[in-house]
Amino acid sequence: MATKEIILAFDAYGTLLSTESIAKQLASHFGDEKAAALAQEWRKYQLEYTWRLNSMSKSAPYPPSAMTDTVNPPSIDQYEPFSTVTRNALRHALADANLSLPDQGISALMQSYNTLSLFPDVPPLFSHLQSSPHIRPVIFSNGTESMIATSLRESPDLSPHAHLFEKIVVVEKVQKFKPCPEVYGHLCQEVGKSGNEAEVWLISGNPFDVVGANACGLRTCWVDRNGAGWADSLVEGERGRPSVVVRGLNEVVEKIEEFLS
Repeated sequence: MATKEIILAFDAYGTLLSTESIAKQLASHFGDEKAAALAQEWRKYQLEYTWRLNSMSKSAPYPPSAMTDTVNPPSIDQYEPFSTVTRNALRHALADANLSLPDQGISALMQSYNTLSLFPDVPPLFSHLQSSPHIRPVIFSNGTESMIATSLRESPDLSPHAHLFEKIVVVEKVQKFKPCPEVYGHLCQEVGKSGNEAEVWLISGNPFDVVGANACGLRTCWVDRNGAGWADSLVEGERGRPSVVVRGLNEVVEKIEEFLS
């Protein structure tokens, strides 16, 4: 059994919290069948918007003739808080489906987003963390500080275990989203591991997050709940693959300790 300190950085949305669970609230407006499809589209646009915002950031105005200082070109970053991104992604998904909700309904759904359900495999993780004092668990998320803090405080599933997480690390200070390298550097800085990135483990159910963390030298654990196997081919070879694969968060502590033994 490994006894060395292990830092586990748990992604929130799609890893601890099921974004599909919002379908329950959507069903009260649109019925079960439409709700499931809408929840998937909402999540798709939520992620797409973060990637587009990352890509739209640039170091100087375009065209070059618009630059007033060619020695120190201004930095132009495109960033919106994840709460705004999530709200706008919902509006996009509704429009695609030819559906609509009044502002009050959208606000209610946003409140529900802060109390998403845990995946069924998560509760055993809490027992493992409780009995493993050498593990330092943190939450590492695109979400805002307010969103994650509200989930830890108000989620019926998560709030009883909030004390197990040492801290919340979010991307607001960096004003970039995963998988931008700056956010993984920020994580390592926040947990005191800058320059020792391999001592930090990202735990995520999102392949793009795993590949991004790998590129920055972190170790990674991918949660393959569907048992479909790793298919992401952006980066070839071992550099593009997770260090460890699990079927659920209930396996994380044991698998990582085996890897480090």
